[in-house]
Amino acid sequence: MSVVEERRTECLQETAFESGNEMAALAAAQINYHLMGYYPITPSTEIAQLLDLMKAQGQHDIKLIAADGEHGSAGICYGAAVTGARVFNATSANGLMYMLEQLPVQAGTRFPMVMNLVTRSVSGPLDIRGDHSDLYFALNTGWVILTAGTPQAVYDLNIMALKIAEHKDVRLPVIVAYDGFFTSHQKRKVNFFKDRAIVQQFIGECPSDYAFADNPKKPVTIGAHMNGDDLLNNHYQQSNAMYAAMNVFQEVADEFAAISGRQYGPLNTYCMDDADVALFLVNSAAETAKDAVDQLRKQGIKAGVISPGIIRPFPAHAIRQALKGVKVLLVGERADSYGANGPNLTHEIKSAIQSDPMNQTHVLSRVFGLGGKDFYTDDALNLFKLALAVFEKEDVPSFDYYGQTPGTVENVLEPVMEPLHGDAFKTGLIKVEQEESGKLKVRIPPLRALTAKPKRIASGHGACPGCGIFTGLELFFKGIEGDIVVLFQTGCAYVVTTSYPYSSHKQTMIHNLFQNGPATLSGTLEAFMEKKKRGEIQVDDDVTFIMVTGDGGMDIGMGSAIGTALRGHKLIMLEYDNEGYMNTGSQMSYSTPLGHMTSTTNVGKTQYGKSFHHKDTPQIMAAANIPYVFTGSEAFPQDLIKKAAKAQWYAKNVGTVYGKLLITCPLNWRSEDRLGNKIMEAAVNSCFFPLYEVEQGETAITYNPETRKKRIPVEDWLSYMGKSKHLLKPENKPLLDDFKNEVQKRWQTLLVKHETPYL
Repeated sequence: MSVVEERRTECLQETAFESGNEMAALAAAQINYHLMGYYPITPSTEIAQLLDLMKAQGQHDIKLIAADGEHGSAGICYGAAVTGARVFNATSANGLMYMLEQLPVQAGTRFPMVMNLVTRSVSGPLDIRGDHSDLYFALNTGWVILTAGTPQAVYDLNIMALKIAEHKDVRLPVIVAYDGFFTSHQKRKVNFFKDRAIVQQFIGECPSDYAFADNPKKPVTIGAHMNGDDLLNNHYQQSNAMYAAMNVFQEVADEFAAISGRQYGPLNTYCMDDADVALFLVNSAAETAKDAVDQLRKQGIKAGVISPGIIRPFPAHAIRQALKGVKVLLVGERADSYGANGPNLTHEIKSAIQSDPMNQTHVLSRVFGLGGKDFYTDDALNLFKLALAVFEKEDVPSFDYYGQTPGTVENVLEPVMEPLHGDAFKTGLIKVEQEESGKLKVRIPPLRALTAKPKRIASGHGACPGCGIFTGLELFFKGIEGDIVVLFQTGCAYVVTTSYPYSSHKQTMIHNLFQNGPATLSGTLEAFMEKKKRGEIQVDDDVTFIMVTGDGGMDIGMGSAIGTALRGHKLIMLEYDNEGYMNTGSQMSYSTPLGHMTSTTNVGKTQYGKSFHHKDTPQIMAAANIPYVFTGSEAFPQDLIKKAAKAQWYAKNVGTVYGKLLITCPLNWRSEDRLGNKIMEAAVNSCFFPLYEVEQGETAITYNPETRKKRIPVEDWLSYMGKSKHLLKPENKPLLDDFKNEVQKRWQTLLVKHETPYL
């Protein structure tokens, strides 16, 4: 038995069927990083969820920090990396875009870390499935980028990535990129080390020879600004480190092969030794194309497939070697570089072979599979057919899209119902008057009189049974008279009402991402008013502008919301609070209450749900001195409709309004579908969710369960929901007491403000 075989025997491995996300989480847990800063986004979120569950079971010690957005998560990771900690992150698509400005900082100051990029289509329009449009934005960030086409490669490259990142000749952060919903969620046979000590021994000790911010007795300055000469020299060194990463990658791959039996190289080739025609594909599509190669080989056609294992640094030398005898290469890419006559890797391949005067390879380029469009063996065969047409001297465009369907005038979409506007939403039954004090007095008719008012959202949306979003929104809209323009941030309410080519919205609806909804609507509003002032548009009545947010949108979007409020734009920000990021699978948001269970605040041996109290968003927005702030609930309809009418008056006449509706999410609250209204009533009567308003700086409780003798214990509200029942167990009494004390403290503060104007 050779030395290598002996070592491999010592490193016992187990076999399982796992997905890419599961293998990424397993590798991170075995490495036992110091810290992971993260923010949920599909399809990478599952990694953080798995790590949180594993932590609850005592399987690792990673400090998991849920940020307020991806920009924050990148900052958390950078801040940890400068102390010399081992740091991990995972993101996708627009999450990468939001943290993008932080990535060159991490690379330019040469602090290692590892991030999994579970590739997904970049918005817009929004699409949550996998292509490489996010990956291509990362190419110029200065990060080493490894590509993993299988769950096995995800595990192996995650282990190798940290060793590469920390190597003395590299000292750069590393991305491990793999395909969202293809590699990330599809289970395949994998092998992994049974003992995490093997993984940790392979990686070695944390480097200690950098200038880290971890010792006050040895102060350092990190990130000092530089002049042109210094910056040029800095980037020259960074460039050298990037190219050095290629040799280090190969060294680490060889070391890993010695303990695992699995060899990785800068290129993964299939049947390329004598290939005349080949496809170049990144990640999972290359696996599919192997079947096409097998079929073509049986027909006597010398076909092959090339897939990179690393794209930063770009494996130019390996490309030249692989293409020496290839007559035609078709480069298929799941992203485009608009206007460049071919995507990024196409041009890099052309550049690589141009320096070889003997190379005569004809290169074609095709964009395919955007938005997660499936790629089958027949598609690979069609790409080969395009390449083979060159042999027949056919005129084949060097660049094009594959799989697209051009639109035609005959297929223009038409509304299936007549648009509703203006008078259709006016009842004349809601009266809003300004009193001498400056406050508003609202009179509304009996609720049955408003039932004839049409709904703003048509039937046919795809919300879960028992979802409280639309009962809450429609009740609020009953108090709004006339036309509206509504912006929905990404979230459940948006996703289930607008899936092309369908829309459930009867009036104008705009979508933008979590972090920028308020700013976007403020731009729409001000442009509308300016065009109206100039006489470029004519409308009979003023339009009410409403932004709808939820599913954690007031975490990642908080900065934009406060900025909009401080500028005083005449619009309404309405939050439906379902106490989590429900659109991505019930991750913790800052509005999740203390101790409540989510997919990233699991309950187990070492943790008991969320570890800090919920954010009091109405009080934060009231501190921005906007004219009107309110809370509302579908369980108290008259109260909510009156507040909607007030909100509209203030938004039209004074400035920004903010309102918060607590709504049920039976799927993730683990409650019965039919109990939504009862749960909302209990939330209010337990004083967890008080009903009040802050009008022109004065707080008024609009429903007091104590004076009505309807107050109930917080435990009664908690008992309705599976996500909080563990708090009622005797062993969790200290946590329950902490939660109850916080509820009481906030209630008492409201009572004092109610009794003391302007406090």
